[in-house]
Amino acid sequence: MLRVRSPQDIGAAAVLMLIGLAGVYFGRDLNFGSSARMGPGFFPTILSWLILAIGALIGVKAFMFDGPPIRSTRLRPIFFVCAAILLFGAAIEYIGLALTAILVTFVAAAGNERTRWGETAILSVILAVFSVSIFIYGLGQPMPAFWAR
Repeated sequence: MLRVRSPQDIGAAAVLMLIGLAGVYFGRDLNFGSSARMGPGFFPTILSWLILAIGALIGVKAFMFDGPPIRSTRLRPIFFVCAAILLFGAAIEYIGLALTAILVTFVAAAGNERTRWGETAILSVILAVFSVSIFIYGLGQPMPAFWAR
């Protein structure tokens, strides 16, 4: 009799296989084409089948090797990460990318009970400098670096 030895792997396999099946299903109406003349459905279909195969391999692994049990869901990290994402969308036009990156880093860090706020401050400044350098100056994205004037 088969016994699930790694519940986390079986859960991951189910999620990956659902994503792969959804990709194959929704991409079925797109023209596949061939390797020489790829259609719009070529890459999504191949990628979906690969995701499905990886999910199947992880599912097989779940029956062969011991793994950790599934832990209970913690709502605090989920809440703060979702709040940080929503805050990013709401704040970027008003206070700019640099200040938004700093603010969002602190909000997301609040999701962990053991956050070291000094390290979070250093990380937030590094992320702000990096984000402004890459997206505004490097890629020329049309967003304010600092608060809107």
